[in-house]
Amino acid sequence: MREGTSYHETKTFDRRPAATAWIKKREKELAKPGALEGLNACDPPLCKAIERYTEETVKDIGRTKAQVLRTIATYPIADLPCSTIKSKDIIEFLQSLPGQPQTVGNYASHLASIFAIARPMWDFRLDDREMRDAITVARRMGIISRSAQRNRRPTLDELDRLLTYFIDRRQRAPQAMPMHKVIVFALFSTRRQAEITRLTWDDFQKEHKRILLRDMKHPGEKLGNDTWVDLPQEAIQIIDSMRKSKAEIFPYSPDAITANFTRACKLLGIEDLHFHDLRHEGISRLFEIGWNIPHVAAVSGHRSWTSLKRYTHIRESRDKYADWLTLRHAINQE
Repeated sequence: MREGTSYHETKTFDRRPAATAWIKKREKELAKPGALEGLNACDPPLCKAIERYTEETVKDIGRTKAQVLRTIATYPIADLPCSTIKSKDIIEFLQSLPGQPQTVGNYASHLASIFAIARPMWDFRLDDREMRDAITVARRMGIISRSAQRNRRPTLDELDRLLTYFIDRRQRAPQAMPMHKVIVFALFSTRRQAEITRLTWDDFQKEHKRILLRDMKHPGEKLGNDTWVDLPQEAIQIIDSMRKSKAEIFPYSPDAITANFTRACKLLGIEDLHFHDLRHEGISRLFEIGWNIPHVAAVSGHRSWTSLKRYTHIRESRDKYADWLTLRHAINQE
């Protein structure tokens, strides 16, 4: 402590004389004018590491992760100097968060990404081992857990009601988003809403029944992860029915798609159905009609077949969408 300025530094020695000599040496070095100020400048609070991460990362970290990091920056742990943060501090922070263990687990995962790069990239003294230890303890104590796997699948009745609602809306308001086409395309192509909005006419190869999906979601990478995916015939029919007015086939925002879908479900009394469940339904259907894992992966875009093993219990059955009249209406309706 020097006139109200506190600085902590640790080092391990085998012998006491060596430790004593090092302490005296460091005290002399830190007594020099400006020494402590310089050290503190290299040891910013956690909130500065979060700020640099969000500003400098080349990858698109996504709205959810960005919001989580902004929230973390408002907690007391964000004011602590990087070098002082221990696993105990991280565990206490996680315990203070509201929400289920799955939600808290997302916070821990996003914070861990800061700890992983802060030292090698900016020389910030965040100890990645402290973060790993905190996650281990938090998981064993039940503070965090992985998100539960959803198995919700829409029924034909629910899909009929949704498509009928959006077809009627489109007839009344031609300028409205053709959500009936977006839903059918999501179902048969197995694409996520953000992926749907990035698809372009230039990347569509009808003759090969495929399309280039740019920046596809993948653990550890996204930007530049361009993947060719196969398109089932129903998905191609939807693309053919779209107006070619802009570079994008579906020139809408992911948020608008989610908002329209959620609002319609609430209005129609359809409970606990998310837009992403259409992807699960689409993949399940492919297994039900007898497709094997490599064939399904060519449509879904999964690099690892392990992720598709959850579907292998599905028994082959007839295609419940084979005689689906509402599908024809969705394709033919502008």
